[in-house]
Amino acid sequence: MTLTRLAAGLAVATTALTLAACGAPETTAGGSAASTTGGAAACDKASLTLRTAGKLTVGTDKPAYPPWFSDDKPSNGKGYESAVAYAVAARLGFAQADVTWVTVPFNNVVTPGEKSFDVDLNQVSISDARKKAVDFSSGYYDVRQAVVTTKGSPIDGKTSMADLASAKLAAQVGTTSYTAITDQIKPSQAPAPYDTNDLAVQALKNGQIDGIVVDLPTAFYMIGAQLDNGVIVGQLPQSGATPEQFGMVLDKGSPLTTCVSQAVDAVRADGTLAALAKEYLAGAGAPELK
Repeated sequence: MTLTRLAAGLAVATTALTLAACGAPETTAGGSAASTTGGAAACDKASLTLRTAGKLTVGTDKPAYPPWFSDDKPSNGKGYESAVAYAVAARLGFAQADVTWVTVPFNNVVTPGEKSFDVDLNQVSISDARKKAVDFSSGYYDVRQAVVTTKGSPIDGKTSMADLASAKLAAQVGTTSYTAITDQIKPSQAPAPYDTNDLAVQALKNGQIDGIVVDLPTAFYMIGAQLDNGVIVGQLPQSGATPEQFGMVLDKGSPLTTCVSQAVDAVRADGTLAALAKEYLAGAGAPELK
């Protein structure tokens, strides 16, 4: 993810988020992977090259905030990324007690150099630029666009994109969020372009617009840290063949990359990722707009 994610985490640490969200992965895995070894037969636990023998060391930032984690305790298995980590670990043959968590600041995750973790989950978007420094697993989360507003606004409680047809919506200019307004919602009023999301937030506070379209992680940040009475109206259906994805980060050239990607692909294929997204993201308050 972007630096917005880091700001969100820091802000949420003092804001005590009570979040709700949504966003089930829908596409096939597309993120990875620069692995060098490993077919399915080489991916049993005993064959893996690990930081600590018999243990899967997983990194994430601190605070580890909801809905990706719960109670700032990655080891409790609650929250989307914590649950995904344990699901993937189980696919690789690790019991929950075999998973060890380490704290890794976001900026250190994607920089070159040897890592202190086997894998890291930190809402890191897969990108070609980052692939020059680190490996990525297959994507474990497909980023969706969402609509943010304030309680009591004209679009608070709406359940479909058709309900937003007359809304005055805004987005940062030149972003996929802006395109989502014009191509998916298609409101009767032209969307308001802002140079930054912060300016759009201020416009929402001033009542100049009805809502803002941003990616779902940013939506969490807005309602948790920027808006006293913010709510997520809902998330838009996935659009486009190649959505932005979060991937697990590994050392560049890690011998684990192929095996981890196979495990991610497996939990996507068997419906585990979708179920976890429903439980920890959708189930908490950002319903999917029809």
